[in-house]
Amino acid sequence: MRDVLSQIVRWWAAGETFGLATVVSTFRSAPRPPGAAMAVSGEEAEGSVSGGCVEGAVYELAREVAASGVPVLQRYGVSDDDAFSAGLTCGGILDVFVEPVSREAFPELGEVAGSVSAREPVAVATVLSGPGRTGARRIVWPDRASGSLGGDRLDDAVDDDARGMLAQGITGIRRYGPHGERRLDDLAVFVHSFAPPPRMLVFGAIDFAAAVARIGKFLGYHVVVCDARPVFATARRFPDADEVVVRWPHDYLTSITVDERTAICVLTHDPRFDVPLLEVALRTPAGYVGAMGSRRTHEDRLERLRQAGLGEAELARLRSPIGLDLGARTPEETAVSIAAELVQLRWGGSGRPLTGGSGRIHGDGVRR
Repeated sequence: MRDVLSQIVRWWAAGETFGLATVVSTFRSAPRPPGAAMAVSGEEAEGSVSGGCVEGAVYELAREVAASGVPVLQRYGVSDDDAFSAGLTCGGILDVFVEPVSREAFPELGEVAGSVSAREPVAVATVLSGPGRTGARRIVWPDRASGSLGGDRLDDAVDDDARGMLAQGITGIRRYGPHGERRLDDLAVFVHSFAPPPRMLVFGAIDFAAAVARIGKFLGYHVVVCDARPVFATARRFPDADEVVVRWPHDYLTSITVDERTAICVLTHDPRFDVPLLEVALRTPAGYVGAMGSRRTHEDRLERLRQAGLGEAELARLRSPIGLDLGARTPEETAVSIAAELVQLRWGGSGRPLTGGSGRIHGDGVRR
């Protein structure tokens, strides 16, 4: 929907009722991913759900839905038996949810558009199928939510999942029972995440960095590995990284924009690299700044940073030695301990075994 958002907000603001068709799931080689959308108002269409294969059929269905006010979940696939039927020549299958949109049907659209424009993470959760709830919608932000899917327990379950999907930049379908039971599939809910993936900046092209990059990618981060040594900072050594940068770490960090979703992992082990880097990192709004090293290295690093002018409040943000105490030894185990600390800080977990606790496993579901 991001591609058509500016146009549909204009229609919405003008009081029009239009059909919005969104790809909600795909199979095999479908041409567009979940979240791709086409909007239809009168004889005007904006966007695409299939790159041309089934646009005509979706256009007609969107006009019908806008007129009837009844949402429809439609599957499109190969149509070899009937050359005149709408089908995908690529051999894929896609499910498209078509819903009527107006100021009355979607009163939060303006607020959603404002959040997207401001790069504030927001998710739109819509019931695709379920007893009497098709089309129900809930808007979820990291710290609040609006609308209801039909019950508090269902809303709570969807909020938890939507915030997790937002944190990872994932869009897709989740299934629940009528009261939010995850073991049931009475309701299919499409969660459309509007958030760029958070960035993980890994400094130091060592074997531990390769493991951290791999698990960072698994957690949904856009992973950047940076080191000043071109012989070590290569794409071949870090195949899981989205970017490999050859540059002095503190120079690179100074040149980019860092937000509160950014995780900075300093694995350099060398004061020439990590002290200038941490001097910059601890003055950014990054949500996580961790540095590898022994406790002796940490104390020496803190003293050097104090001499560089950092205050105690800034130094208190440094997670060092990096990671949770899992007894990790190998690069892969160390990466797991760093990932565990990131998840703990993101959601406010205690880090204790779940077997020793009580109450809700997911806490209040509000991201820290």
